[in-house]
Amino acid sequence: MHRILLCCALALTIFSCQQESLTTATTTDQQTPLTKAELNKLVEEQLFATNEVFDWNDASSHVVWSALDLSQHHASLGYQPAGYENLNGTIHEINVTAGAWKATRDELVNDLLEATKRLTGESISEEDLFVFEEDGVLPILDVKVLHPGVVEEFRARPDVRYLEPSNYSGGEIDLRSGSGCSEAPSSSLNGSDYTTISPGAKMPWNYAYMNIPQAWNTSQGDNIGIAIIDTGVYPEQNKLGGEFSSDWSTGRTISKYGFYEPSWWRSSRDGPNDRCGHGTQMAGLAGAPRTNNGSTVGVAYKANLYTYRGTSDVIINGSKEKKGVKNSLVDAGNRSGVKIISMSIGDVFSSGTVKDGIRYANNRGKLILCAAGTSLSWTSWYGVIFPASMSETTAVTGIRDSNPMQRCNTCHDGNAVDFVAVMQRNSNTDRTSLTLSRYNDNAGYVGGSSAATATTAGIAALVWATNPGQSRSQVLNRMKQAASIYPGRSGSFGWGIIDANAAVQ
Repeated sequence: MHRILLCCALALTIFSCQQESLTTATTTDQQTPLTKAELNKLVEEQLFATNEVFDWNDASSHVVWSALDLSQHHASLGYQPAGYENLNGTIHEINVTAGAWKATRDELVNDLLEATKRLTGESISEEDLFVFEEDGVLPILDVKVLHPGVVEEFRARPDVRYLEPSNYSGGEIDLRSGSGCSEAPSSSLNGSDYTTISPGAKMPWNYAYMNIPQAWNTSQGDNIGIAIIDTGVYPEQNKLGGEFSSDWSTGRTISKYGFYEPSWWRSSRDGPNDRCGHGTQMAGLAGAPRTNNGSTVGVAYKANLYTYRGTSDVIINGSKEKKGVKNSLVDAGNRSGVKIISMSIGDVFSSGTVKDGIRYANNRGKLILCAAGTSLSWTSWYGVIFPASMSETTAVTGIRDSNPMQRCNTCHDGNAVDFVAVMQRNSNTDRTSLTLSRYNDNAGYVGGSSAATATTAGIAALVWATNPGQSRSQVLNRMKQAASIYPGRSGSFGWGIIDANAAVQ
């Protein structure tokens, strides 16, 4: 594992200082928010010292208030009746519109209005309190928090699971990872980066490292639903439109949904269409059709696809993006046709809103694959990002075609990684996997942990299709047992590369 490391003494010093800055603050400090530069420095120090995502629940109320003050005061408040146990395991079963859940919600709203008036001296309406309407499914209130005293009071309540900033963007931190947006067409493909296969499709070079072509003799992912929660798909890409069920990929469907609300509208979705390119690329890797006109083929070319525009780019950092991703997770979780959820998106900050959505879909039996992280330019932190860092998700990253294993030059790794996929030529880091671009048959290069995740989602569909009655755990066990390191496990690369052909037997 290649990662910039501090010496032990320096790391311990930074971590000790970080912990003190997170947990202590004077009364004066509480009234004087940190600047964005100060807050970002604090966050980066923790990322560097701990190699873990930044969790607002571990931060002081002063830090939380500072982030709120820097991000339009948007907050997510997760609640439960005081004393309720095991919400993580039952979140898919509760009814927030009745009984103790409704009573708790109403009490919290009334108390938020009262506390705001008491502490600020000004009354606000319930309409002004809420940033978004409630979804009627998950116990979350998206509200404005207008005084540091509200943060202190409500974080201490037994009926509040979390109260955290929902709209804070690290700025410099996020920009190091980039938006991930690209139309990805290439004017000149290297001829050795694909093989033309019947009936005339391009198969990316890296599929051979996972024995995907051999696996196709047994399974093509028939009738297994893969949900791609990302930036949607381009309407111009016919392989994800009218030609999705054609040639060797007939008898299947693609369904498109949009849950992202652009910042210039309060509560209006902008539809399922991609405006970034990333979602199109991921959908192409997982399930593009096997056709006769030279376009690239997806791993599970007979699987059904459910594409979701949940975010505007790959970073889940805005309140509208967190809401869009959460709503996409709930929708996919409720669809019986969906077996697998692929999320090649994330952030260095955890989110209670997205966690609740992940746990809802997980409890519905979905296999949730998430990207471990891809940095598109230099960064000092290479740990596994959120939500791939969650125990409810299966984390995937990309490696080079080298021996011993080496992560691709932009990929994150770490203890939370479960699987890897070959995504990059060791001899030329610009030569990655191939997928659909914006326009029809024009292929494009794409790599990183994002591409590794979508590719692995396709492999999971191949395995599941051999016995659609299998459970998620059975599919995962078959993938693990067919991986290159299993029964061992690497601290950087999990169980290793999945042999798709072995996994489908």
